[in-house]
Amino acid sequence: MTELAQDLYDQLMQVSTATLTTALFKRGFKNVYIQGAQRMNPGQNMVGFAYTLRYIPAREDLDGLESFADRENPQRKGVEECPKGAVFVIDSRGDATAASAGSILVTRLDVLGCNGVVTDGGFRDAPEIAAMDMPAYHKQPSAPTNLTKHHAVGINEAIACGGVSVFPGDVIVGDNEGVVVLPANIADDVAAEAVEMTVFEDFVIEMVQNGASTFGLYPPTDPETKVKFAAWREQKGR
Repeated sequence: MTELAQDLYDQLMQVSTATLTTALFKRGFKNVYIQGAQRMNPGQNMVGFAYTLRYIPAREDLDGLESFADRENPQRKGVEECPKGAVFVIDSRGDATAASAGSILVTRLDVLGCNGVVTDGGFRDAPEIAAMDMPAYHKQPSAPTNLTKHHAVGINEAIACGGVSVFPGDVIVGDNEGVVVLPANIADDVAAEAVEMTVFEDFVIEMVQNGASTFGLYPPTDPETKVKFAAWREQKGR
């Protein structure tokens, strides 16, 4: 995958990860929410296709500072080859005791048109990354260089991130709560349903704020709920 269709992107920009996980659960997908990845710079949704980097534990004879001079270094090569519109997803084995990357590489991803960056480890230069516009997610700040714990071995291959399988081209959506992974082959259907679910949930919130009980409203087991929803939707133009 080299880009998302504009209508899919637009739909996913307006739905929450909570709604998406429910839509995926209806289709039998239970493990889609990346555990431990916290948004560093709250804002609009992050939407893009997965481009991945995989780490294994570092080894002292391979991971000295001189390794950064090698243009085939998978971390540096992966950053430089990341396509525009991608979300750069890093498998750090959940280990945040050393950085997955720092502000220089994250800035490079931003300049290249990356739509976001996610790791199940930590970033160094966390204050600088948090000040950027490009969405970034990590477990916690981590100052030590990646070489102390991580050895980069794979670019754009299947990885695990926060306990979730991520395949190149999967659709990645992040909001201010976290990050969810959508298999590419069902992303269109999930996005369309999530938009509809969001409209209904907005109606439910308004009803509850006005004193309505959730019984018969959510889920809409009372036939009158559907009548009221249709009227509300027409009134709101949604």
